[in-house]
Parts: sequence; C-alpha cells; structure tokens
Amino acid sequence: MHSSGFLRRPIAASVLMLATTTALTSFVPTRARAETAQAQPKYSFNIPAGSLSSALVSFSAQSRIQVTSQAPTLAGHTTTGLRGQFTSSEALARILQGSGLSYQTLGEHAFQIVPAPKAANITLGPVRVGGSFNAHAAAIGPGNGYVATYTDAGTKTDTPLWEIPSSVYVITKQEIQDQQAQNIMEVLRYMPGVYAEKTGTANNGNAGTSGGGFMQRGFQSTQYVDGILSNSRSAGETAFVERVEALNGPASVMYGQTGPGGIIATRLKQPTDTPIRNVSVGFGNWGRYEATFDVSDKITKSGNVKYRIAGIGDTQGTQTDYVNYKRVGILPSIKWDIDNKTSLTLVGSYMYTPDSGMYGTGYPLVGTLIRGKEGYLPRSRFLGEPTNQIQSTKEARFEYQFAHKFNKYLEFQQTFMYEDSKAYYNTITGGTLSTNGSTYSRTANKAWQPSKTIGLDSKIISHISTGPVSHTIVVGMDFRQVKVEQNLYYDLSGKSINIWSPQYGWTPNYSWSGPDNITNQDMFQTLNQKGIYFQDQMKFHKLTVTLGGRQDWYGYDATVYAQSHIGATNVARHVIDVEKEPASAFTWRAGFTYNFDFGLTPYFSYATSFMPQVGYFDVNGKLFKPKQGDQFEAGLKYLIPHSNIFLTAAAYHIKEAHYAITDTDNPDYQVDAGTVVSKGVELSAHANLTKDLHLTASYSFNDTRVSRSDTVEKKRDIYGTVIGTVSEEGKYISGLPRNMVNMFIEYNPPARILHGFGVNFGVRYIGMTYADNANSFKAPAYTIFDVGAHYDFSALTPTLKGLKAQLAISNLANKRYVTSCSSSSGGGACYYGQGQRIYGNLSYSW
Repeated sequence: MHSSGFLRRPIAASVLMLATTTALTSFVPTRARAETAQAQPKYSFNIPAGSLSSALVSFSAQSRIQVTSQAPTLAGHTTTGLRGQFTSSEALARILQGSGLSYQTLGEHAFQIVPAPKAANITLGPVRVGGSFNAHAAAIGPGNGYVATYTDAGTKTDTPLWEIPSSVYVITKQEIQDQQAQNIMEVLRYMPGVYAEKTGTANNGNAGTSGGGFMQRGFQSTQYVDGILSNSRSAGETAFVERVEALNGPASVMYGQTGPGGIIATRLKQPTDTPIRNVSVGFGNWGRYEATFDVSDKITKSGNVKYRIAGIGDTQGTQTDYVNYKRVGILPSIKWDIDNKTSLTLVGSYMYTPDSGMYGTGYPLVGTLIRGKEGYLPRSRFLGEPTNQIQSTKEARFEYQFAHKFNKYLEFQQTFMYEDSKAYYNTITGGTLSTNGSTYSRTANKAWQPSKTIGLDSKIISHISTGPVSHTIVVGMDFRQVKVEQNLYYDLSGKSINIWSPQYGWTPNYSWSGPDNITNQDMFQTLNQKGIYFQDQMKFHKLTVTLGGRQDWYGYDATVYAQSHIGATNVARHVIDVEKEPASAFTWRAGFTYNFDFGLTPYFSYATSFMPQVGYFDVNGKLFKPKQGDQFEAGLKYLIPHSNIFLTAAAYHIKEAHYAITDTDNPDYQVDAGTVVSKGVELSAHANLTKDLHLTASYSFNDTRVSRSDTVEKKRDIYGTVIGTVSEEGKYISGLPRNMVNMFIEYNPPARILHGFGVNFGVRYIGMTYADNANSFKAPAYTIFDVGAHYDFSALTPTLKGLKAQLAISNLANKRYVTSCSSSSGGGACYYGQGQRIYGNLSYSW
C-alpha cells in the first residue's frame, strides 16, 4: 500500500461530501436566512430523488456553491429531489426538508450542513479524509471506496459522470491499493474496454505517447498525467498516483492528437487539508523488497500553504531469468491557497530506474502458442545475453497548476508541465526460429534515447445562464512540444541460440573496425502542436447538451542519418529521410444526456479524432498520413437512488482511416491497412454495496477489423514460410480480444466474525485473439484469478492503531498463458502473461 490506510474507513457521505473538522457554530436565524435569500440570484436546479449526499453534490455542481458537512451527519438520509428555479437558500432548505438537518453560511459562497437545533449540542469526532470538499477535489481526488462520481478529464470541467455523453471509467485509489497494482498496466486489468497486457511483461506499465501496448476499443492509447500528454516511462508508478481514468472513445476535441479509442488519464498525489503520515515496507516472490512513504501536512499555521511528499524504493527479480526491476523515486508537491479565490500547486518528481524489469523480445510461436519438440518454453526462459540486458531510465518532471476565480461566473485555470527523460538500452532481440524447432536467430541493439516534453494548457471557464438554460463554457488553448533523439546501433551478426537448452556467451561488437555487420541510425524528431478549443455544456432541466470544437496546427520534423559496416566495408553516413509536414485539423463533438428522476440517464454522442503517425514509416521512408477517426456512441448511466451504485452500458461504432499495421515483409516498418472499423459494447458496475462490501465488474465486447483495404497479407506456416496470400479486407486486427469479463470484490466481514480482517477476490477472462494479420492462428482465451487479504492490528489492541498488513496474489493458479502474438517473417513473436505474483506489505499510518 502506498498511501495511508484511513481511506478504507467507512464514510457515510458520498465522495463529494468530504468531511471537515470545522466546529459547529451558531445557527443563522431563519429571518436572517430569508433576508439573505432575497438578495441571492436564482439558479436552475434538476436534482433527482435519492441519497441526501448525492443531492448535495448535485446542488453544489449546479449552483457552483461549496457545501461541507461532517460525514456522520448525512448518514442514511434521503431527499425527494428538486426541480425548478430557486435561490441557493431556498433550494437547500427544500433538499433538507424532513431530514432533521439544517445549514449555516460559511462566507459568501459556502454552506455547512449541520444537525437541526435540537441536536446542536452533539459533538462529532473528526473524520480523517484526504481533503475538504469541493467539486474540483472530487473530480481529481481518490474517490470513495470503489465509486467516483465526478471527473474533470472528460470535459476539462468538474462534471458528474452521468452528465458526460461518453464513456468515462474511474479506478479509485482504494481499488488500486486493494489489488496492490504496481503500475498502470496492472491498474487497467479491471477497466472496461481496455486491453493493457497485449505485450505481457514486455510492457513496463505505461501508455506514453505511442501507446505502450495499451489498447482502447481496438486502438492504441495515449497517456495524460494531470491533463498533459506524458512521454514518461515512469508515469505509471502507482506510489505517486491518486486515481486512474479511461476516456473511451475520441478525445481530440479537448486534447488534440489522440487515437479514436481514447486516452488514459492519471492524477498525481497533491497536498491534502487533513494530514497524511504513512510508511510501508513490502515483500514478495522473485526477491521483491519495497519501501514507500507518503506525508502531507500544512506549512503555515492557517493551513493556506500545504505540502506533500511521496517516495518509493523497489528492487526485485522477475519471472524471467536475468531480468530485474529496480527503482527509486520521489514526488514532492506544495499547494498555496493565495486567497479564497486563487491557488497555485507545484509538483515535481524524479525517478531513476536502473533496471526496467521488461523483457521485450517475445518468444517464437512454436514453444509458446504451439507445442514444440520439447513441449512449451517456461516463462523463466531467457533468450538474450545476461551481460547485454540493460534497460535504464532517468526522468525528471515539473508542473504547476494555477487557478483563479474572478467571481462566481468566471474562472481561469492553467497547467504547465516539463519532462526530461533519458533512456539507455543494450539488449538482444529474437528473430527467426529454424525449421528444426530449436535454433533461434538473434540480433543485438543498443540505444541512447533522450527526450524532452513541454506542455501548457490554459483555459477560461464561465458559468452563466440564458433564461432557463445554464451554461458551463470552456475556451482554451494548449501547446505541446515533444523532442526525441535516438542513437541506435544494430549488430546483425547475431549468434543463434537453442531455445530448449540455451548457452550464453555472445558479446556483440559495435566497433566499426570489427568483423560484425553493424548499422547505425541517428534520428532527431520534433513534434509541435498548438490548438484552440471551445465547449459549451448547456443544461435545461433534465437535459444536458454538450457541444465542442477544436482547431489544431501541428508540425513534425524528422531527420534520420544512417551508416553501416558490412564485413570490411564501411558505408558513409548519409541522410535517408527528412520529413517536414506542417498541417492542421479540426475535430468536434456533440452529445446529450437526459437525467430521469429515478436516476437513469440515457445519452448519445458523435465525436471525431485525429492522430499524426509520428515515427511510422513505410519501407521507402515515407511518413504515414495522420489517422482520422469518428465515433457514434449511445448508452445508459444509472446511479441507483438511495445507494452508492453506479451502472453503465455503452454501444459504439468507430471508423478510422490510415490504420498502420506491421509490414510482414519488412517487420521494422509499417503498411497502411486502409480503413478499420471497431464496434462494441461495454457494461460496467462500480458499487459500494455497504460500508464493508465494494465491487467493480465489467463486460467488454469489441470487434475490430479492416473494412476497406487494397493490402495483401502473406499467410505463413508456424516457422514463417510463406504458403499463400489473402486480402487484408475483412480480417480482424491481431492481438485484440473480442470478449473481456472481469470482477473484483472487497469484503470486510463483521467484527463478530473476523474482527480486523478483510478479503478480496478477482477474476479476469480474456477471450481469444488472432496471432497474425492473416488470421491464420489464434491465441486461446484465458481466465485468471486474483485473491487478497488484509488485517488491521488495531483489532488486537488500540496501541497498534494505524498498523496494517496486506497480502495480494495475482494469477492464483499460476496459469501459463499467451497475451498475444504479432506476425512477422520469423514465425511470430508471442508474449507470456505474468505468472503467480505474491506481494505483501506492512504499513503504518499515524
């Protein structure tokens, strides 16, 4: 566990009604409230019947007035709802009618819910939570149990999930902790519509700018951290993450260059109003040892300046021999509430990963997907060279988040981010398996790859009304620059290895005077994007209409130099490609939601996307055209009244042009497959069934295939020999499951049964995938079980309060499975999924 254990404590209020420790003050007299109400403006409210905490959340969102409460005050209360135009005082009085509760004013634009006068002498103890309530805190915070109801990722405004006409799914901090997920790849295992383990342990758990193996609705993901595109390989460190969201479907209208499948959005930890003090030590199989800390507190006496600092140190082996993982990192942050309308947050991080824990070469199709001459290769089999297994990164990041509210109608927000990453690789990769079923060819490569990313997003948010219609308008502009330099060497005179009885000892020779065949490629890439965007969320009673548009200008410069040494012959260094492509694109989105009184919200939307194919070249060195996509989506969202259960159902149809796939004749290059269509259905449930029982579950169906293409695909046998050709048209995209089902349950038994204990259980089903673009082979479906348990030592004695032990086992049955295979001239590259992983930790919060 990477953060304090208090997040597990039962909280009766919804996530958005976070408790404060403000003492109960005197009540505002009824007459005074009435006089105040006469001077207040009227707002248009549409609040369904249901739990009082959810109603107050809607009240705050629709009036833009902050509401706070002691959490026990709201427990078990409901409301009949509210619809029409009222002042804030009138609306609040009607919502609280019959509840036995009242309110008091806290400044000009804030209320606090308190017990009615007859209960005024009751003293409520402090409730430990991660910050005081406001809509923005709820939109970027850790969530409540397994349920989050607000997001700012889907619209760049603090919006309830049921008012967004597209699919946005949230994995909360508690769920991350319960599963002991070690990176974003593991977090996404239970996310609807997302296949995060396509390349198995070859992925280090991040999406990055190129997708990193994450697939959403059949297309590669991009990853955003705090709203800015991230190129970091360490952005998936869960010790630093507060929540993870998947925006499924086109997101270009707000974010610019993204694929039509969607984006992965993470939020880093920030200072909290309530102090956090947590340390942990971890252990596990493969020699894992880990230590973390997470501390947050105020700096000034008034608390207007706060800090938070999180850190991690980790060392372990992996399921593959000679492949290790080591990391040390720190995340400091400071938040300054300059006044009650202005705030500035500074966040920095540094991460050093001398060993990434990745084994990216894959295995031949024979011995993994198909039984070989000696059965199946073990997951521990290493086909590289122990002395040439280096994958190291150093990454630094800085960002600031500034916000200022001019008045209740207008606010300004700006986020700036700078990333500096340096990566070094020295590895051996696999090639072709001989028809003898044993001899595997190899090549060596090493690379130095520094990159720098700058991102700036500035926006003005306005809350106005035109008659009965309330508007939340966003007008913004952003800028992004990504510079990547790559110095890459290949030793093509690789020594083959016996996959069944490997003998190591080959040392690559990159010297230009040596006997090996060497190629060198230096690439300098710069991607610039600037965009302006507009969005209007129009609310009329139960109907919310969202319209948005964006204009982008982008340019991509790539200069590639190459030289080679074949035998005793040196080829002079020369420019093989220079690309300069300034261009522009317009994307837009339109959709609506309609919220019924009983909590059901149907929605429909249409959205477009574009994505320059940076670094994608055909065999002639020609840069691919940008991907262009569009999506129709319809669905239902249902917040069950009088509960904390959120259900969704979505159906979508995506079409994208210029979909790039691997050129099987030249595996280092791509070919334009033409137009690809993705159709599917997603069902999800996020529920806090009781204070001790939490659940998340989903079903995803996705059908992604080439709908129009003039490309011909070669059919090959299991060793890569061409045996015929087939048209690409109508074929499924390889490596994508059609069906995925998952469920994860956390349960804390009653004290009279197992005092202090908690257990959890998860199941993941991934359907079959095609192993090549010709659809000649299939990787079979697999089912994985995860279990866990935890114990709170305060159940033994109060002196051990804050001490907690946790154990999590993923792939309980230690099942051997192949996550996917990719086609190539050498009979395919298949990726093993993670074997049985046993992780535990001991944490202490005070």
